[in-house]
Amino acid sequence: MVGVNTELERLVRGESHDPWQVLSWHPQGNEWVVRVFVPGAARVSLRDDSGVTYPLDAGTYEGIFERRFALRFEYVVEAEFRDGSREVFRDPYAYCESFLTDFDLYLFNEGRHLELGSRLGCQRTSVSGAQGWNFAVWAPNAVRVSVVGDFNRWDGRRHQMRSLGNSGVWEIFIPDVPEGSRYKYELRASSGEILLKSDPYGRRWEVRPNNATVVGGVSFAWDDGEWRSRAARKKIHEEPMAIYEVHLGSWRRRNGSFLTYRELAEELPAYVADMGFSWVEFLPVTEHPHDGSWGYHTTGFFAPTSRYGAPEDFCLLVDRLHRAGIGVIADWTPAHFPRDEFGLYRFDGTHLYEHADPRLRDHPDWGSVIFNYARKEVRSFLLSSACTWLRDFHLDGLRVDAVASMLYRDYSRPEGQWVPNVYGGREDLDAISLLREMNTEVYRTVPGAFTVAEESTAWPMVSRPVYLGGLGFGFKWNMGWMHDILHYISLDPIHRKYHHRDLTFSFLYAFSENFILPLSHDEVVHGKRALISKMPGDWWQKRANLRLLLCYQYCHPGKKLLFMGSEFGQTGEWNHLDQVEWHLLQHEEHRQIRDFVRDLNTTYHRLPALWQNDADQSGFSWIDCADADASVISFLRKGCSPDDFVIAVFNFTPVPRHHYRIGVPLPGVYREILNTDSSLYGGSNTGNRGSVTAEPVSRHGRPFSVSLTLPPLAGILLSPGREGTGVRADG
Repeated sequence: MVGVNTELERLVRGESHDPWQVLSWHPQGNEWVVRVFVPGAARVSLRDDSGVTYPLDAGTYEGIFERRFALRFEYVVEAEFRDGSREVFRDPYAYCESFLTDFDLYLFNEGRHLELGSRLGCQRTSVSGAQGWNFAVWAPNAVRVSVVGDFNRWDGRRHQMRSLGNSGVWEIFIPDVPEGSRYKYELRASSGEILLKSDPYGRRWEVRPNNATVVGGVSFAWDDGEWRSRAARKKIHEEPMAIYEVHLGSWRRRNGSFLTYRELAEELPAYVADMGFSWVEFLPVTEHPHDGSWGYHTTGFFAPTSRYGAPEDFCLLVDRLHRAGIGVIADWTPAHFPRDEFGLYRFDGTHLYEHADPRLRDHPDWGSVIFNYARKEVRSFLLSSACTWLRDFHLDGLRVDAVASMLYRDYSRPEGQWVPNVYGGREDLDAISLLREMNTEVYRTVPGAFTVAEESTAWPMVSRPVYLGGLGFGFKWNMGWMHDILHYISLDPIHRKYHHRDLTFSFLYAFSENFILPLSHDEVVHGKRALISKMPGDWWQKRANLRLLLCYQYCHPGKKLLFMGSEFGQTGEWNHLDQVEWHLLQHEEHRQIRDFVRDLNTTYHRLPALWQNDADQSGFSWIDCADADASVISFLRKGCSPDDFVIAVFNFTPVPRHHYRIGVPLPGVYREILNTDSSLYGGSNTGNRGSVTAEPVSRHGRPFSVSLTLPPLAGILLSPGREGTGVRADG
């Protein structure tokens, strides 16, 4: 009896780690005693299946009610509170079975669980015929953990959870909780501090600025089976990828508010398909509290943000994109998380998900904190998050943000403010191990899925397989290319010949990784100006330079990415609080840029030479990279067939160049299949009247050559013996 009283005291104080020891039915001699704990109740009764009601006696401790019976029976609790309100509910402590298996806990504690999104958090289940929700959370250093919510008056004494051995996981099954109820976890830290935390594994959240998690799962009838089946068979590196990068909250707005997932599902797939893009990449759609973070300060790693609608509505958007033939990538942020008091930071009163040492914990650039990648349960958390988005939400790819900050312990830190690894180096060995494991598991468990690294250093083999010593990513953003070309293209053309290396250097390492060439959101904010506004010269030259830049991007080895608004020459910087400058399409010059991008995408997708060997040196060869004085370069892009090639020639000055001769591989007619200076796009219509014929005049080490007219600030594409696309220039 002493043990019972001690446990009851803990329960009433809100310090119990196993209320099942004293609540519901327990044998006492030849009888059974039943106890329920309903703080604030004046009277409590039990009602059996036949409708008979049995009043309980108030126990020694406040809120405890009990009675002895000869036999056990199933019951519901009827409670009358001092304020006159009444509640009828099934007693959660009458259900002893654990939703989590020993194998779940083993994998979780070993850092190898990939399906925590369907095991921890709030999960719909049935126990002994009772329908309800199982709640489970990791908080190994807490004295007590409770579920609080709309269904229990947010009283942390009502639904105290059970600690599952040494796993650090707490669990409770609560019957009959209405779907859509708000809930959090109330934790008593070892210091006595009471913490109120949202569910790290929650699939549904309140709309910000509120931050409770919401009871419910995700149920959606997918109709993208054909897409998923094709994706599993594709060799993604040998496929065209023209990616349209989108921030969902500012792509388009209506009445001052952003579109919902459902509204986006009606508009975005049609627009992307019409523009000829084959992929979209979303800035983070994981739940986040602050609009100004653009989603990169994630608090809900398993939930699509509720600001645009329900999780099923997000599924609808992905489904519609797939049915339109468009792949879906989303940004994912395992590098750090914010310090919001309701989130992961100091989750159980200790530095649980993050490092304790501020030299390892605090991110100097963003004011956020860094995950402790050495902790196995944190690894399970992140691995499960990645797999959840790819498996359950049908994303095709994840772009992992800020990989460089994960790889290096001294990232953005001055001397003396970082901790070397066990070998004295600056590499974060635990982060490296996590990234390798994450990539391995993604490719193993989700057919057709891939990962992309935003990695800005020269770390080797980022997109090479783990078994070869790489990090295992499918692709890497080519940040070096981006910085070089944006610096080059912003120069006055008269100075470009002195910076020719910026134009050609990226080809030296173009095949060292599986690159994506990004012209992303990062380059059109914070005073960097919109893409077209970076261009030198008058308005005509700015538009010509933009067309030239995009044509160069599409011909350079690597997959393509363009941020929204740039496809029609948005002039203002991106503002996440406003929509893309669609009003500019009232003007013909912007419609011409849009038409150019549409035709560029069409041309790109129908020419395998521009994408089939993106990651192979055999897909590229120079014709001439040395004409710095004229700021002209020319090269071949080659497909798998020997006669499948495209010639790309670029003139980065406003000077038309007549009779410009370049070497070509074969005799015959070469069709001008794209000319960025076409009058259709607002150009001067200087060109080669649709075709040129090779002559037996050797040039650039080749037995044949063609004499070209190079339009000003323009690129042209030539193909042997093919019909033009209607987008040539006839000057």
